[in-house]
Amino acid sequence: MNRVKKWCNTPLSVLVSFFVFFSNSAFSADKGKTIRQLNIELQQLKLEYLNEIRFLKDRLYKIEGAGEVIEDDLEELAIEVSQKSNQKAANSFNPSIGVILNSRLVNHDDNSNIVLPGYFLAEDVISDKQGFQLGESELSISANVDDQFYASVTIAFGDSAEVEEAYLQTLNLGNGFNIKLGRFFSGIGYLASKHMHTDDFSNRPLVYDTFLAGQFGDDGLQTTWLASTDLYWESGVELFRGDSFPAAGAGSSGMGTLTVFSHIGNDIGDSQSWRLGLSYLQADSVQLNNDAGANFYEGYFSGKTKLVIADFIYKWAPNGNRKIQEFKLQGEYISSTKNGSYNDSVLNDVGINYVQHGWYVESVYRISQQWRMGLRASALSSDKLSSIFNNSFLNAHGYSPLQYSLMFDWSHSEFSRIRFQYDQNRLSNENKNENIWGLQYIASFGVHGAHSF
Repeated sequence: MNRVKKWCNTPLSVLVSFFVFFSNSAFSADKGKTIRQLNIELQQLKLEYLNEIRFLKDRLYKIEGAGEVIEDDLEELAIEVSQKSNQKAANSFNPSIGVILNSRLVNHDDNSNIVLPGYFLAEDVISDKQGFQLGESELSISANVDDQFYASVTIAFGDSAEVEEAYLQTLNLGNGFNIKLGRFFSGIGYLASKHMHTDDFSNRPLVYDTFLAGQFGDDGLQTTWLASTDLYWESGVELFRGDSFPAAGAGSSGMGTLTVFSHIGNDIGDSQSWRLGLSYLQADSVQLNNDAGANFYEGYFSGKTKLVIADFIYKWAPNGNRKIQEFKLQGEYISSTKNGSYNDSVLNDVGINYVQHGWYVESVYRISQQWRMGLRASALSSDKLSSIFNNSFLNAHGYSPLQYSLMFDWSHSEFSRIRFQYDQNRLSNENKNENIWGLQYIASFGVHGAHSF
């Protein structure tokens, strides 16, 4: 393509001079030709040259998808392209503003009380709210500060507004290292670092709601390293304040949460790709309150919470073209250990050390350019505690909660999506089969960055 453009922009005078020289040589060799005949031949060559330029212009516009062929001079086209490039470079330091609207209609079984005995939960993480509701919508502003730093702010709004992310990030420290400072989502696991509107389901899987309150982020510092190899390999270490679930109380002088993670991935030919990850989180919990439901004793935990997360994702699309057909399979396993003391209205500073587990697996298939369907399953399990906890909400009664989800969505474009979803929750012995129906729309306008793998 560049050679075509370069040829099209060759000065006509050079070619004309060449043919003038050729004509003079021919005149010396064959004196029978007249000047008029040579001029006629020269004009014909000029015409052929101009026709060739026109032909190449047509090819250029067809290849680049410019649509209708125009008769502007190629020099003017080059000037226009240059001006647009300059404008783009100038705007790279101006803020990009984008908005994500996320709204839902939810209906579930009447007279239900969604609770999860045996597990500490963050506030309102499992909601029994019905009807029309504005979900987690976002206003994001981002820009390059200069050639060394990038900044981003995301404000989440729904029933209330809060600063979801506000951070400064280096662009290139060298040798694959970069630093992020401020409030941001952690790089642990697969879903934790992603905004919820990018998910393939309208809610996070049960295991994420239980162990990470749906998503983990806090005020802190992150250092990442990207290996300079053909195989994708990124690792990172994070130090957070320790106010976000499963941490609480900003222990260790406001540095109460430490995470470590590493992810590797690669392509398999032109149609397949994969990524694997392993993460670790350690959090100080200073009087971590429970919000497991009104029917259970209120209590709190103080001590250490440790999470180990293993994640994977596999993608397939014919020749890498995901617009028409695509299959995704992803999942995560989380192990949570709590070691410390428990208090409620009956028990006082009782030592506790127990492990809980959870996982989810989901698959999504693109039926056509606009339609997709997905299935997901998620489950939890817990160590059995001593009989002293029988009357506390930590007693899971030997039950392993389950959640199944089915979704269909339709996207008119990459900026709008309507999704239908059905969830079946089996969270406790008292509530074995909770059916939840939902209709969701997501709309994006303004500038919005590309989603990560």
